[in-house]
Amino acid sequence: MKNFIENLKDGRVLLSDGAWGPMLDSMGLESTDCPEMWNITEPGRVLKVAKSYIDAGADIIETNSFGGSRLKLDMYGLGDRARELNIAAAKISRQAAGATAYVFGSVGPTGKILMMGDVSEDEVYNAFAEQASALEEGGADAIIIETMSALDEALLAVRAAKENTSLPLICTFSFDKTVDGSYRTMMGVSPTDMLSALTGTGVDIFGTNCGNGFDGMVEIAGELRKNNPSVPLMVQANAGMPELVDGVNIFKEGPEEMAAKIPRLTGLGVNIIGGCCGTTPAHIEHFARVIALSNE
Repeated sequence: MKNFIENLKDGRVLLSDGAWGPMLDSMGLESTDCPEMWNITEPGRVLKVAKSYIDAGADIIETNSFGGSRLKLDMYGLGDRARELNIAAAKISRQAAGATAYVFGSVGPTGKILMMGDVSEDEVYNAFAEQASALEEGGADAIIIETMSALDEALLAVRAAKENTSLPLICTFSFDKTVDGSYRTMMGVSPTDMLSALTGTGVDIFGTNCGNGFDGMVEIAGELRKNNPSVPLMVQANAGMPELVDGVNIFKEGPEEMAAKIPRLTGLGVNIIGGCCGTTPAHIEHFARVIALSNE
């Protein structure tokens, strides 16, 4: 199997997975449970989620390790088990991927704010270094630093992964549309800011996940493309914007509706497309059909 970077250079669009949280919830994960602990206590259920996306046609499966840094796991009293939980996460996704798909080791925010003095830069760096190296040990093909909002934290995560693994790096931020029509993270970072700050740091693929459906993602990808016509891009969209129904956020865009918008992203040269909140294996199955046509 080709290195996935080589596939991108050949012009092939790759398909990543969809949302993990709701799938785990449907299998019995409680709101007070640590999702990463399931890599040890319920590996069969975690594997079932991973395999559902591979069976739907995904080229890439992430790991159940989004909150797997020592700093985030400390919320559950599990910080000392960070390495164990991340290795297990990567091994499960590696099993699901087999020899036909790629495993992206998921690294999410620590939940700490550096500028507020909640934690030191060394603590954040060390937490990310531990997590990234464990994901590599477990069999990940790349590290994806995702759902970021602060440049200082993202830069530490990138440096930690770059200095402590030999894997390609992906970094995605989550943007919201502001009243003036521009896009910013909760920390005020624009897509252009992200690209400018992370270019030259060792990131191989830039992108955006969560926060928007494909309509918003097209605008964000357009801004990124305007600033750099050739950089590899990854987009993982929500199933539309959430609507509050009886106190619960509901994502209403169905598989066919979302899949019909994919050509707008491939037309901008987006290299990896997948789903985030509200998306399911059914969404990924429909995405696969559209992407297969773009790869012909």
